[in-house]
Amino acid sequence: MRRKAANDNGDAPTPDHVLRDALKHFAVHGLGAAQQARLEAERAWQEGRHEEYRHWLEICRRFDRRMACGLAARLEGRPSTNLG
Repeated sequence: MRRKAANDNGDAPTPDHVLRDALKHFAVHGLGAAQQARLEAERAWQEGRHEEYRHWLEICRRFDRRMACGLAARLEGRPSTNLG
């Protein structure tokens, strides 16, 4: 049986390109990175750019999982959970 660290929440690994983009986004927006990513995701959703929406949602999720899950629940109509 494989043992996990106490802080291992079992998330799937983040693709390298999402991690890279999230770090670049943080370099520009600092502590406001999650909120700015949420705004970008909302804008992409409203304009029908769903692939871009998912990209920004994943970036938002790297910084604030609860915010990203709430956004997905609101826009996509799925139940709001922290598992997103």
